[in-house]
Amino acid sequence: MVKRRVHVAAAAIISADGREVLLARRPSNVDHGGLWEFPGGKLAPYETGLEALKRELHEELGVEIRRAQPLIRIHHEYTDKHILLDVWQVHDFAGEPFGREGQAVRWVPMNELFNYPFPAANVPILRAVMLPTEYLISGEEEDEAVFLTRLERALVEDNVRLVQLRAKDLDREAYLARAEQALAVCRRHGARLMLNGEPELLDEVDADGIHLTSARLMSLDRRPLPEGKWLSASTHDREQLDQAHRVGCDFATLSPLRTTPSHPEVAPIGWHDFQQLVEHAGMPVFALGGMTRFDANHARAVGAQGIASIRDFWK
Repeated sequence: MVKRRVHVAAAAIISADGREVLLARRPSNVDHGGLWEFPGGKLAPYETGLEALKRELHEELGVEIRRAQPLIRIHHEYTDKHILLDVWQVHDFAGEPFGREGQAVRWVPMNELFNYPFPAANVPILRAVMLPTEYLISGEEEDEAVFLTRLERALVEDNVRLVQLRAKDLDREAYLARAEQALAVCRRHGARLMLNGEPELLDEVDADGIHLTSARLMSLDRRPLPEGKWLSASTHDREQLDQAHRVGCDFATLSPLRTTPSHPEVAPIGWHDFQQLVEHAGMPVFALGGMTRFDANHARAVGAQGIASIRDFWK
């Protein structure tokens, strides 16, 4: 049976302080009635995603989009249709949103999003909305004082809010000690900390999640963490991205986008192939490998959540 294909534009409308997102409730007489969703609607044959979104938000909520940016594209298979959710993050709009068609609308705090029932296709959008656009991977540092100084600088001056503690040169005991210190600094500045290693590290340090190496990722047959913790992974090709999706990773890095000094022998993916891979990833993906924050907008334009970097943040 050939499934019906449905292309939908949806909006993640973020409040001015970045703490809340606007949700709408689906009418009871339609598919998934009573569930919550990100407002939007189907594209007309002549429309782009952004054009459809501007029209739908005006019709549904009475607002005018002033500035928006691609957030994520999700392909989802239902029993009777294939749906493509073309999701945009709305940074600025005019008007006060209200349900012009009688639907309930509500500003919801980011940390309460998972308390609301959504259609299955919306779940990756929740993760994308809750994640920042920059992912700091810490550099190797022998001196603890230097490490903490550089971490604090990135959190304060660069406003980094997602950190991966990568320290391959440390033994387990030293890594755990550094992780405790890094967690205290991240908590103080409202940042999430991901530990690079085996999931059992979270039994020792109550960080926000685990980042898996690609080798560890490929050895799994199921998600190794509870849903309350974040799970990310390093990926380099379609097979690894598919595995990350299969085991329930919340997000991933995909590298190397460019040739890097640390791995000059590895062929870069390039923007075109990166876009093709991310299109069907089914989760937020950060571009990694030669990235700087000047690449963030380009990365978002081709489907990335944002950029991940060591050198550009670890100064």
